[in-house]
Amino acid sequence: MRVPDPVGVLLVEDDAVIRRSVQLALERYGYEVDVTGDGLDGLEAFRAGAHDVLILDVMLPGLDGISLCRRVREESLTPILMMSARGDALDVVAGLEAGADDYVVKPVDIPVLVARIRSLLRRATFHRAPAPEPALEPAQDGRAPDGRAPDVPDGPASPQGLPTAPAPSSPDLLVFGNLTLDLRGLEVHLDRQPVPLTPTELRLLLAFAENPGAVLDRRRLLRDVWDYGWEGDTRVVDLCVVRLRKKIGADRIETVRGFGYKLVRG
Repeated sequence: MRVPDPVGVLLVEDDAVIRRSVQLALERYGYEVDVTGDGLDGLEAFRAGAHDVLILDVMLPGLDGISLCRRVREESLTPILMMSARGDALDVVAGLEAGADDYVVKPVDIPVLVARIRSLLRRATFHRAPAPEPALEPAQDGRAPDGRAPDVPDGPASPQGLPTAPAPSSPDLLVFGNLTLDLRGLEVHLDRQPVPLTPTELRLLLAFAENPGAVLDRRRLLRDVWDYGWEGDTRVVDLCVVRLRKKIGADRIETVRGFGYKLVRG
């Protein structure tokens, strides 16, 4: 099955045989693939082109894949897929901590690789339906039971002149303490300041926000956020939660040992 519209992929892999075989396989699926075998060249290619997905090997000359991933994340939210030999635990953890969205193990199974790319693209381009109206009976703290805020006057602008969160007066806004989610604009604000999230981090946060206070286990999150229709590595969930906590507050997502995670309401 070919992709309906051309999708640009940047493949950075130092092994010429693997690089060529993966490139040809992806092109047969309809992807437009740029390739390079060096980390520094990969960074230049990323900055020079408009790619929808990056596929990075861990071991690269010039600039290793983990460092390349980190450099890209400093500049862009483009989905990143790491390739790791034998699924080495240290490589996987380091790549996910650096900002990668997912990983595949070498030798690469092309159908699995294509499925992961499609999943990354769905996460990066998904659209939400309009949020339902809030409940008529507010909770004791003035919010609806699902965390939606009541109508209030617009607040003051940020003294630094930075973009600030809109006043929580719309049913499309979810408010959890100092954290605000704009469901229509797909924006997140912490203390009224914008929080840049990767597509995967945003979908993970939305999964928690749609189930406030409920414990979500890792398998469910793999299915709902990563679109895994098969058994996946739950480490991708754990490391994405770590990254999300760094951005929205460590105490906002609570670990329920032996079960999963939940979003703290207050």
